[in-house]
Amino acid sequence: MIMMLSGTSDARQLALAIRDAGYDIFATVVTEHAAEQMAHVGIHAHVGRLTASQMIALMNEHKVKAIVDASHPFAEEASRQAMQAAERACVPYIRYERKESVIAYERVTFVDSYEAAAQYAANKKGVVMLTTGSKTLPIFADMLLPLPDVRLIARMLPRKDNMELCERLRFPQENIIAMQGPFTKQLDIALMQHFGVTLLVTKESGRVGFVDEKIAAAQELGIETVVIRRPKLAYPNVYNEFSDIIRALEREIKKEEK
Repeated sequence: MIMMLSGTSDARQLALAIRDAGYDIFATVVTEHAAEQMAHVGIHAHVGRLTASQMIALMNEHKVKAIVDASHPFAEEASRQAMQAAERACVPYIRYERKESVIAYERVTFVDSYEAAAQYAANKKGVVMLTTGSKTLPIFADMLLPLPDVRLIARMLPRKDNMELCERLRFPQENIIAMQGPFTKQLDIALMQHFGVTLLVTKESGRVGFVDEKIAAAQELGIETVVIRRPKLAYPNVYNEFSDIIRALEREIKKEEK
């Protein structure tokens, strides 16, 4: 059995590719919605964030032979826990990493943290559109909401817990875009024009994360953009192609069986 950390659309496609290669597989996801999407393609999913110890318990229960970490590029804690679990259980760990986008827009500034992005936005002022998800919203809300010359627009998934978070942060509801992607360049342009955005804040989630569409929309409108770089983790085995993941599984499992 293969255990795969999942939750993104390309991870679901990878799960199917692994199953089609002849492996039994189950996924771990964070939300019920992600589990439902896995169920639609016939793959069972365990819902909930897991510590390394909890992962090991699941691995023992399902007789897991390898972990494939296809979590989001910014889900660094999940990856750390998976690497730790694999090491403790003496099970191969294989990382699937989306290819990075090639960003050539001259009005892009790269930063290494959410805090740096928030500080940059505070210095620039104006209408800031945040497309980094709800998890780090408190960082931006704490720094930007009190500023009279900044309007913070946040785009996030239309989930109850996200709206409750906004309420706790006293985030103005007229500044919330609660939508499920994918987002086209045309939709991004319309949203930026509607709110009069002067600064876009996003993260380098890869082409599958629709970074290219956001950057293209900002470029067409001449909007300055801040891009948060991916966290750099010391993955023991990392690949960008499904075929390489399957070959790595074959190789690593053969090693374990010898």
